[in-house]
This record gives sequence, C-alpha cells and structure tokens, in this order.
Amino acid sequence: MKIGIAQLNPVVGDIEGNVEKIKSVFLKLKGKVDLIVFPELFLTGYPPRDLLERKEFIKITARGIKDVVNISKKSKRTGILFGTPAIRKNKKGKGLSNTALLVYNGKIVFRQDKSLLPYYDVFDETRYFEPAKAIKVFNFKDERLGILICEDAWGKYKINGNAIYKIDPAKILAEKGASIFINIAASPFQIDKDSVRYKIIRDNARAHKLPFIFVNQVGGNDELIFDGRSMFIDPKGMVVKVLPAFKEHIAIVNSKAKGKGKYTCMDRIKAVHDALILGIKDYMRKCGFSKAVVALSGGIDSSLTAYLATKAIGSKNVLGLFMPSPYTSKESKSYVKALAKNLGIELKIVPITPIYQAYKKSLKKELKIGRSVDKTLENLQARIRGNVLMAFSNKYGYLVLSTGNKSELAVGYCTLYGDLTGGLAVLADVPKTMVYKLANYVNSKK
Repeated sequence: MKIGIAQLNPVVGDIEGNVEKIKSVFLKLKGKVDLIVFPELFLTGYPPRDLLERKEFIKITARGIKDVVNISKKSKRTGILFGTPAIRKNKKGKGLSNTALLVYNGKIVFRQDKSLLPYYDVFDETRYFEPAKAIKVFNFKDERLGILICEDAWGKYKINGNAIYKIDPAKILAEKGASIFINIAASPFQIDKDSVRYKIIRDNARAHKLPFIFVNQVGGNDELIFDGRSMFIDPKGMVVKVLPAFKEHIAIVNSKAKGKGKYTCMDRIKAVHDALILGIKDYMRKCGFSKAVVALSGGIDSSLTAYLATKAIGSKNVLGLFMPSPYTSKESKSYVKALAKNLGIELKIVPITPIYQAYKKSLKKELKIGRSVDKTLENLQARIRGNVLMAFSNKYGYLVLSTGNKSELAVGYCTLYGDLTGGLAVLADVPKTMVYKLANYVNSKK
C-alpha cells in the first residue's frame, strides 16, 4: 500500500485553514497513494487547550470533519487519516475523545480514540478527553491498520524499571492481527527527544515484527515547538524514511518497503538553533506580526536574539534599538553598531539620559536619591528602556522580543517591567551555557 506522510504545520483554532491544508495535500496526492496520514488533532491544531471547552468551537470542528469527508469524495482510491477532537456518544465523563478518523470516498469508515492520555509536563489531556473504550484493527486495502495516537505508542515505556501505563495499545493491536502501525502524533521538541522517539518506534516495530509509520506535527504554537521528524521504520527496526526537522514535508512510502539505514540523531545545538528560529517565525506569523524590535546592549543575549530574529523573519523586518544611559560604555556602542552591520538590520539610537535625569529630579526627595547608583536607579534605567520599546511597538506594530536567558530568569537576574518587557521571550528556555554554545555555532558558520 502506498501511504502519503503529511508532516504539516497547523494553526491552533483555524479549522478552515487546516481543512484547506488537508485539501491541498489530498488534491496533490489523490490517485497516487492509497492513504494520506495527517498528525494528531490536526483539524484543530495541537494543543487546542480550553478552546475545547467552547460549544461553538466544537460545532465548528464538527463542520470541519464534514468538510474533510466531502473532500474525500474527489478520489475513489485515496483515503484520509487525520486527528481531531470528536464527540462521544456516551454521556458519562468528558464529552470528547482525542480521535483518529479515516475517511474514504465520502464516508467516515473508521474511528479510533486515543487510549493513553498524558497529563504530565506540558500535557493535560485528561482535562478534556476520555480514553478509548476499545482498541481495534481496521482492514483497509491490503493492510490491517493498527492506529495509535501519539502516547499510545509509549505503552511499554518504563521509568526506573516500572511501566507507566497499565495497557500497551501497540501490543493489543498486534495481538488482534495488525499488519502495520500508524502513529499520528503531536510530539513537541525537546533536546534528544528525537532519539527517544526513535527507540520507542524501533522497539515496537521489532517486538511485533511490524512496520511502523510515525507522522508528527511540525511548527511553533506559543511556547511549544514541534520538530516533525516523521519516520517510517521497517519490522527489523531499520530506517526506511525520515522526514526533515522543523519544516513541512510530504513523502510517499510503500508499506512493504525495507529499510537500509540507521537512524541519525539531530545535532543538539543545531536542533535548538533551528527550533528557536521556527518558534519566532511561527509565533509572529500566527499572531499577525511581521516586524520585531530588539533592545541591543552589546551583550551576547541581545545579539543572539537579534540574529535569530533575522533568520526567522528577515533582516529588513528587524529593528535594533540601542538606548544608552549615562553609564553605557563606548565599547557597548561600538559592539552594537558592528552587530547591526553584520546582521543587516536597521539600528536606531535613542539615549535615555534625558528621561533618566528627569525621573531622578522628580523623585530625588521622595527616594532620597544621592550620588551613588543603587538598585532603584539601575532598575529605573531598565524600565525606561522597556517603555521606549513599547512605544516603538505601539507606534509601528513591532513585536518586542525580550532577551533574557533561562539562567538569569531562574535566579531573578532581571528587572520586572524592564528587560522582561516583550511579547516573546526567545531565550527563556535556553540556559546561559547554551547561549554561548549557540553563539559559537552561529559564528562557526560564517
């Protein structure tokens, strides 16, 4: 059976737009493949969170399902397997399931709900969904499909030697005669997680002697970034196909194909580099921003943030703002100018000294301001800069990218309403040690 793997980037809540993505791929591949597979909850985008609590959103989702069913009428050969929230008939418990629907020739021919609902780390699926009541195999063309939804593939996963789940959906499907596993997923990026995913997939394939297709979401949704890296592994655990990371990609595979290679893990620093760029790009695009402003200090954090922004949205769309105070060194100014030139971004210099002196004069008596510069005056400078940044944002529509790294944020080495100002904290999950590694990686490419 020929299967199309659609590693795509949905927009959370944009049912109409996500249906159009399904339609576009279907029209491109119809007649060429037997089945096109889309990621988990693709219709709504992942994670839809509390949109699922809104009745109107569920109605719109139901209309989206009907639209996909109608799209499938355009080919009698090609089916569509996609993820969506679906209403449960049983009125007890939550009203929804995290579901995989297979539509074919204008009909929903199979439904499999998700069994293992994660509720750890960034996941909170038990808040919205009920687990599957049954796990079934479905005959489609010349295969018996064993459909797994993301976490369902992790049924045999152990922590400290202990299984974290009571059931293993993959084992159940294999015992019921599945001839192939298809795992639709929305598995977010994390350093080294791609190797963990591969081992889970490989171990399932080997244990049950079945081919395994993994189709993952790609793209940034707020603080979560999805890396894609969809793959097809043969029954011996060998790699047939791995799709690229951090980009949309469509591939066609034959379910009987044999693998010839081994899995190559992503380089850690390159992966973080690419993830941050995609995160900026998608956050801005999906929130309706086209331009960004970064406060430049001459330091490594703001320099790296500005670089990543240029890679995400282009140099012409990034403004560097240098806001010297009476205590800013000449070296800082020269570093900022050199950076702006290297990145090809516009640089504006807005001295904050007049504003700072006005604050000092107005508050001198009440705050007992003398000659020494204490934390109050240091933070005052940072907050003035934050106000200037927001003025540019309000006036010209820039998204402010804040520059603090994870190490500094963790210990409070930052100023509330000052350098914390911004719509997206690009380096908020990047420790200072990795900031240096990223900078070295960037410079090594020059």
